[in-house]
Amino acid sequence: MQTKWASRESLEHYLHLRYPITVYPEPEGGYVAMIKDLPGCITQGETPDEIMANIEEARQLWIETVYENGDEIPLPSDAF
Repeated sequence: MQTKWASRESLEHYLHLRYPITVYPEPEGGYVAMIKDLPGCITQGETPDEIMANIEEARQLWIETVYENGDEIPLPSDAF
């Protein structure tokens, strides 16, 4: 498969990057988490443990999908 980007890092490189995560409590209960650096990377969960597991899975799937499509993967912002 040919990609749009002539030179880019390996999939493993992108999967090891640490992105800032924003977590919002929901008024009805539970949480919503998102990674603003990865547009559309958002999930929900009922407990803090569940939301962190869900956002990690969403992050990995987001990166793998974008990588396989040959699109650019944004680097993490400096919001740590």
